[in-house]
Amino acid sequence: MAGRAAVPEVIWARPERTGRGPRPAYTRADIAAAAVKLADAGGLDAVSMRHVAAELGCGTMSLYNYVPRKEDLYELMVDAVSGEHEPWEPSGDWRADMTRVAHQTRTLMHRHPWLPRLMSPVYGFSPNALRYLEHCLACLDPLEDMTYGMKMQLIGLLNGVVTMYVSSELATAERTRNLPWSEEQENAVRIAYLGSQIAGGAYPRMAAAFMEDPGPIDLDAVFDLAMQRVLDAFDPARG
Repeated sequence: MAGRAAVPEVIWARPERTGRGPRPAYTRADIAAAAVKLADAGGLDAVSMRHVAAELGCGTMSLYNYVPRKEDLYELMVDAVSGEHEPWEPSGDWRADMTRVAHQTRTLMHRHPWLPRLMSPVYGFSPNALRYLEHCLACLDPLEDMTYGMKMQLIGLLNGVVTMYVSSELATAERTRNLPWSEEQENAVRIAYLGSQIAGGAYPRMAAAFMEDPGPIDLDAVFDLAMQRVLDAFDPARG
């Protein structure tokens, strides 16, 4: 916004609304909910200060009194959906608990398909994100000899793998929606072509691989396997 000082700010360190005047008409939760609604319906590109203001029923310039930058709006959105994580009392089995965290994050990203685009360590210290991190660290309490720095690496790597996996799932789903034919029809054509190429003998290792496991691919099983491989790297029992 023109005239704003070019200095870094943390939205959470600001009061809910700057300036004098009557009691604020909207809370940050109201603003975040409006932005999330727009993003869920039309993707992240549907979110703008003008569109959020229209959703709230206020003027665009008025919205800047609450949220000075679009980046701050994104941060409110990430925090809002981070609050959908449902913490539980850790079981004492850190691998089971972190696997549960990963599945919950995957579900959350599918509920809000725009979320992977906004995943950034910059947004990792909002109120709900801090509660999420604290819960993850509590799940890792059984790893008594592991430093907190290493535990944070574990959480970050797990989140990164989940984000990449879901991003691929979402991209595939989006492509499928835009096909002029069914997914089954395309898969049949591609499998037939692949079979013809492998049958020629030029790719013996690929042929052996498909003989060993002809598919179809169980995406849920692949996801679980990926999560376990990440956890294996931090498991002292496997060191």
